[in-house]
Amino acid sequence: MTIAQPDRKIVDDNGQSVIRFTTWLDQVTRLQIAEGSGSPEGVLVAEQTKLYMDTSGTAGNILYIKKLSEISGDKTQGWILV
Repeated sequence: MTIAQPDRKIVDDNGQSVIRFTTWLDQVTRLQIAEGSGSPEGVLVAEQTKLYMDTSGTAGNILYIKKLSEISGDKTQGWILV
């Protein structure tokens, strides 16, 4: 992951985000744990290794990880309970 540097611009002269900042922001966003009510399987598209917290889960049924990038072309599949 790249590190944000306070001496560098995050927008250009036209007010548009510079690529370096957009890339950094995307990387930081990927680190956040997704959350929702119920299992993400068949519902949430995510990259492999993404974490998901089931806000309605009970002990032992709360945290999921995206283990497979897809199953039969379906990117909402491939989550496992950890």
